[in-house]
Amino acid sequence: MPVTEPQPTPEAPPTPPPWVVRAILLFLGGLAALWYLQGVLESLRSLFIILLVALFLSFAMEPAVNALERWNIRRGLGTALVFLGVLVGLGGFGFAMGSLLSEQVTELSDNLPGYLESIDDFLEDNFGVENATADLRQDWDSGAVAERLTGFADDLAKFGTTAVNVLFQVFTIGLFAFYLVAEGPKLRRTVCSLLPEERQRHVLEVWDLAIAKTGGYILSRGVLAVIAAVVHWTAFEIIGLPSGFALAIWVGVVSQVVPVVGTYLAGALPVLIGLIDEPVTGLWVLIIIAVYQQVENYVLAPRITAQTMAIHAALAFGAVIAGAALLGVVGAMLALPAAATLQAIVSAAAERHEVSEDLLLASRQRRKLE
Repeated sequence: MPVTEPQPTPEAPPTPPPWVVRAILLFLGGLAALWYLQGVLESLRSLFIILLVALFLSFAMEPAVNALERWNIRRGLGTALVFLGVLVGLGGFGFAMGSLLSEQVTELSDNLPGYLESIDDFLEDNFGVENATADLRQDWDSGAVAERLTGFADDLAKFGTTAVNVLFQVFTIGLFAFYLVAEGPKLRRTVCSLLPEERQRHVLEVWDLAIAKTGGYILSRGVLAVIAAVVHWTAFEIIGLPSGFALAIWVGVVSQVVPVVGTYLAGALPVLIGLIDEPVTGLWVLIIIAVYQQVENYVLAPRITAQTMAIHAALAFGAVIAGAALLGVVGAMLALPAAATLQAIVSAAAERHEVSEDLLLASRQRRKLE
C-alpha cells in the first residue's frame, strides 16, 4: 500500500505592519477633514469678505473719529457722527442718480418717436436706407414697447429680493465697522495682551500704518472726487448738458471709487446723454472729460496722493488685477489701500544699502559697448 507524503501547508499571506494600517487610516481621515474644512470655509467665505470690508472701512474712518476725539467728543458719539456723514453722502448720491435716471427715462419716452424719425431721415439721406425703424415705430404706436417695459418692471420687482440681500450685507458691514472703530483702543489692547512686548510694538506699528494708508487713500480719493465734480459741473452747465449737476457727481464719484476702469465708466454716461440731446453736446462732453483726465493724471493726482498715499503706478495696477481675481469687485476696491500698506511695511522693514556710483557707471559703459 503506497505511503502518501503529507502536503505542505500553504503559508499565510504576509500581514502589513500595524503602523501601515494606522498611516492609511490617518491619511484617509486627514483627507476627510480637509474636505470638510473646505466646505466650512466655502460656507463662511461671505462672512470673511464682510469682515475684511468692515476692517478696511474702520481703518478709513478711524482718522476722522480720532480727530473728533481730540476735540473732546466721546468716541462713540464721534463714530456715530462719521457714519451719519457717510450715510448722508451715500443717500445724496443715490437720490441724485435716481432723479437722473427718472428724468432721462421720461425724456427718452417722450422723445423716442422723434429720435426714430431722425434716424430714418439720416439713414435715407446718407445711405439710401428707407424706413429702417418702421417696425420699432409700429411697436411703439401699438403699445408693444409699453408691454416690454412692463415686463422689465416685473424683472426689477424680482430684483428687489437681491437688493434686500445687498442692503442686509451693507448693514452687517456697517455694524461690524462701527464696533471696530468705536472699540478700536479696546480691541488693540485685547490683541496686544496676547503677545509679548516686542511683538506688541510690531503689531501696533502695522496697525497704525494700515490706518494711515487707508485713511490717506480715502482722503485723496475724496478730494479728487470733489474737484472732479465741481469742474465737470461748471463745464456741463456752460455747454448746456441736461442734468449737469447729477452727471458731475456721477463722474466725480465713479472715476475715483472704481479702480482702473472707473474713468471710462464715469465718462460713458454723460457722453451718451449728450449725444442723445445733441451730437455736438456729446462731442463737447467727450473733450471736457478727456482734457480733465489729463490734468488730473499729470497735475492734480500726483500732488494730492504724494501727501496721502504714495504708491507706484505699476504696483497699483497689479494690485487691482490681483484683488479682482481673488475677491472680485470687493478685492479690486480694497487692493490699493492694501498694496499701499504692504509697500510701506516692506519699505520700513527692508534693509537699505548705499548704492555704488562706480558700479552704476561701469554698467552704463558696458551697455554702450554692447
